[in-house]
Amino acid sequence: MGERYAETESRVLARDCDAVSVPWGQPETLPEGAYALVTQRLGGSITVMCGGNLYRIAERDADALGLEPQLPPPMPAPAEGEVDAAAVEQNAWKVLATCYDPEIPIDIVNLGLVYGCTAEPLPEGGFRLEVRMTLTAPGCGMGTLIADEAREKLLELPGVKEASVELAWDPPWSREMMSEAARLEMGLF
Repeated sequence: MGERYAETESRVLARDCDAVSVPWGQPETLPEGAYALVTQRLGGSITVMCGGNLYRIAERDADALGLEPQLPPPMPAPAEGEVDAAAVEQNAWKVLATCYDPEIPIDIVNLGLVYGCTAEPLPEGGFRLEVRMTLTAPGCGMGTLIADEAREKLLELPGVKEASVELAWDPPWSREMMSEAARLEMGLF
């Protein structure tokens, strides 16, 4: 689910639309009739340029841009006895790879923002996921939003009862933490 846009035409908002300003992370309402240029549509959100600023719009509001909402494919339910810590962690990494920085068309795993992900069994059954991640810049207002998105997606995984996503600043993020594929895509050799 996702596409990059090379559009040069703006879309007119068909209705008022909830959005979050990028990179400040402030909730705003984009007004009906405003012009918006879609810059990326990845991981369940749409980034638009509107009035000279970037905004992130939830996929459920795609209709405001005249687009058909794209729903993520459902996670397959594991067979009986297949839910163990290793399987939960493996699925968690896949889910984390569906979270994107709204300014960079690369997921947070390939950007090297996720430092760790562990699944711990809970006494009452199920698992608690603990994720430690960072951001490309400490002052980014989108950090809480990205962490909350990751947490919400992780809680949808079969067998996951609790999820914690902690923002960490040590070690500081650097381009060397990006996957080779991400560096190639960004033109960083």
